[in-house]
Amino acid sequence: MDLTSPTFLAAAGLILTALVFDYLNGFHDAANSIATVVSTRVLSPGQAVLWAAFFNFIAAFTFGVTVAKTVGSGMIDLAAVDQKTIFAGLIGAITWNLITWFIGLPTSSSHALFGGYAGGAVAKGGLGVIIPSGWTKTLIFIVLSPVIGLLLGFVLMTITMWLFRRTRPSKVDKHFRRLQLVSAAAFSLGHGGNDAQKTMGIIAGVLFTSGYIAKFDIPFWVILISHFAIALGTMTGGWRIVRTMGQKITALRPVGGFCAESAAAISIIGVIFAGIPVSTTHTITGAIVGVGSTRGVAAVRWGVTRRIVWAWIITIPAAAGIAALTYWLIR
Repeated sequence: MDLTSPTFLAAAGLILTALVFDYLNGFHDAANSIATVVSTRVLSPGQAVLWAAFFNFIAAFTFGVTVAKTVGSGMIDLAAVDQKTIFAGLIGAITWNLITWFIGLPTSSSHALFGGYAGGAVAKGGLGVIIPSGWTKTLIFIVLSPVIGLLLGFVLMTITMWLFRRTRPSKVDKHFRRLQLVSAAAFSLGHGGNDAQKTMGIIAGVLFTSGYIAKFDIPFWVILISHFAIALGTMTGGWRIVRTMGQKITALRPVGGFCAESAAAISIIGVIFAGIPVSTTHTITGAIVGVGSTRGVAAVRWGVTRRIVWAWIITIPAAAGIAALTYWLIR
């Protein structure tokens, strides 16, 4: 392998760019993993990011690579993918993540990546490069993941309130402060298992299109560096979004935080094995809204929720547009 060849240097640059996205994914989505556990004061912010980062990383040894294969080869025709389209896609996703972090909106890093990847590829090869079957599941779960999170959050909170209806609130808080450590760990495990795989798929696409692997597969070193990068990003935490997730949607106590995290973890881990790349942001936001709704409609700040939903709607086209513009500039 010639370490000074243009092909190698370009591939290395793309892998580094993918890891920057992965880091920003963890940074941007840290709120998903820690907002509830911080807002309920179960853990300090420093303790929470370390807890979440640890479980983001060990997810490397827990789940397979089905999501990575869907993202890397199941959504865009690899024949239309080259180094420029991948670079444009990553720039589209990174730029959109930074914009939404700056304004404190919990949008989906996953959907930014999907939009960017598609935007770069379509700019090169037209709409025919899109693989409909790969996008069908993703687009369906844009709607389903927050709804499933909301329903599970509502049901878990309702059952928990009924089971502990005769227990003193102080005693309930004491129990669920401990249990929330478990639910936060489960959600962080699912977040790492789902989101890190998306970067793995992009890196494997770089290796395949550059000729460094004979068939599309995920080398173990790619799994490790992807999980390390997302864990590192989680440790630095996007605090603007933490405040939106943990305080502005609805007020949470430890029991509510436990139910929201548990509902989101069940939803996310359930689809990882099916190879469906869902948005952890959409799922945990839906779960928080579901938990808040058990106290009545007025307990949820619907104005904030509407802003978040609008940001979700424009994420894929916005990232795609930025990626397409980037491709046209560099081609």
